[in-house]
Amino acid sequence: LFRSYRLADALRRRSLANDHGRMGEDMAHRYLRGRGCTVVARNYRPRSGNGEIDLVAWHGEKLVFVEVKTRATAEFGEPGRAVDAEKRLHLVRAARDYARRADVAWENARFDIVSVVLSPHHIEWTRDAFRPH
Repeated sequence: LFRSYRLADALRRRSLANDHGRMGEDMAHRYLRGRGCTVVARNYRPRSGNGEIDLVAWHGEKLVFVEVKTRATAEFGEPGRAVDAEKRLHLVRAARDYARRADVAWENARFDIVSVVLSPHHIEWTRDAFRPH
């Protein structure tokens, strides 16, 4: 099974060689899964079209909304710093929609950021990165 993931990832990397965002999401997905998270949705977009959540996962009893930021290098700083107030607002709106549809209490949700730097390869997971207002 692990080998089939590697083959699928290699094929995806070849076909999406310049799609850093998609590569970063794939890497973050594997990273979180390897640390006990169960990813239940990717690229969730509410019907309103307002906002998108890269990954939705369960981590223990928490429903986690994950924003993945990917950069080719860390030359301009950590990718996660790019999650500004406007981006957070869109994430919260989409997350509220998801939580309502999944019938999950808002108190059981949190927002994480996974920063992926492709060269040199580095992944940083910031749990509870921000609190919604």
